[in-house]
Amino acid sequence: MTEMVYGALPVRDSEPILPKWARTLDKWSIGCVLILFLIGLLLGLAASVPLAERNNFQPFHYVQRQAFFGGLALITMICVSMMSPVMVRRLGTLGFLAAFVALALLPVFGTDFGKGAVRWFSLGFASVQPSEFLKPAFVVVAAWMLSASQQINGPPGRLYSFILAMIIVAMLVVQPDFGQACLVLFGWGVMYFVAGAPMLLLVIIAALVVLGGTLAYSSSDHFARRIDGFLNPEVDPTTQLGYATNAIREGGLFGVGVGEGQVKWSLPDAHTDFIIAVAAEEYGLILVLIIIALYSIIVVRSLFRLMRERDPFIRLAGTGLAAMFGVQAMINMGVAVRLLPAKGMTLPFVSYGGSSLIAGGIALGMLLAFTRSRPQGEIGDILRGRSR
Repeated sequence: MTEMVYGALPVRDSEPILPKWARTLDKWSIGCVLILFLIGLLLGLAASVPLAERNNFQPFHYVQRQAFFGGLALITMICVSMMSPVMVRRLGTLGFLAAFVALALLPVFGTDFGKGAVRWFSLGFASVQPSEFLKPAFVVVAAWMLSASQQINGPPGRLYSFILAMIIVAMLVVQPDFGQACLVLFGWGVMYFVAGAPMLLLVIIAALVVLGGTLAYSSSDHFARRIDGFLNPEVDPTTQLGYATNAIREGGLFGVGVGEGQVKWSLPDAHTDFIIAVAAEEYGLILVLIIIALYSIIVVRSLFRLMRERDPFIRLAGTGLAAMFGVQAMINMGVAVRLLPAKGMTLPFVSYGGSSLIAGGIALGMLLAFTRSRPQGEIGDILRGRSR
C-alpha cells in the first residue's frame, strides 16, 4: 500500500565492485592477455640484449622497461575494464580529443628517431606515439556516431564517422604511417558493416582504398620500396625480411634452443616489429601456434559474447576493438612470414614499446568492459519477439 502511494524505491546494486567485476569478466580473455605479456617478457630477454649492447645500456635495460610499461598497461586494463559502458564512452571521447590534437601537432613537434616517419613525441626519458592511443578512442567515438544514427531522428552518424575516419587516415599517411592508416580504416569498415552498411558502399570504399594505394605507390618512394620488396620473388638475405624469413625457416618445429638464435644480432627491430621471428627461431613453430591460439581465443570469445549484447553502441565498439586487435596481430605476423608488405606494426602485448603496451591495455580494458556479463535478455529473444 505504501508503494502505491509514495512509489517503489529504486533497486540498488549493493554488490561490491571487485566481486561483481570478477563475476562478470571474461576470465579466459584476461588470462590469455596475461600469458601473452609473459611470453613478451620471455622473448624480450632474448631479443633485446643485443640492442642494449649496441646502445651501451645494461643487458636487460629494455626488458626492465618492458616489464615497467607492461605492468602499467595491465593496471590500466583492469581499471578500465571495471568501468561501465557509459564511462568507457566518456573516456574514449576525451581520449580521442587529446590524441587527435597530439596527432595534428606531430608535424611541428614530432620526431622520427632516424626512421623516416614522424610518429613520436620525444620526452627525453621516453617517447609517445599518439596514433596508438588514437585507435581505441576512435573506435569508441565512431561506434557512438554509428549507433546514434540508428535512432529515430538521429544524427547522420554514418557520414560523420566516415569523414572523421578519412581525416585521421590522411593525417597518418602524411607521417607516413600506412599501416596504422589501414588499421583505422579497417576498424571503421568492420563497424560500418555490422551497423548495416549496404554492400555497394563497401565495394566503393574498397575501390577508393585501391586507388589510394596506387597513388601512394606512385608518389611515395618509402611506400614504393616496401611494395617492390614484397612483390620481388627473390628475398635479399641482408634485409630485415630476409633475416626474419631465414630465422623462421631455421627454427623448424621445436626451435634451435633458448638463447641460441642468431636473428636478434642482425635485426634492429627484433624486439618490436619482428619479435615473432625470434620466437620461431628459438622456440619453433610450437610457440608461434600457441601465440596465434591466444590471440584467436581473445577475439573469438569477445565476438561471441558481443553477439548476445542488446545495446548497439556496445556491440559496435566491442566488435571494432576486437577486430582491430586481431588484425594488428595478423599483420605483424604476416609481415614476418612475407605474406604482407612491411608495415612497422607491433605485436600486441608481446613486442617492446611503451605506447603500444599502454594503448593496448586501454583497448583491451575497453573490450573487457564491453564483454562483461550484464542482466539483460539476449538479442535473439528480441528478434524472435519481433517475428511473432
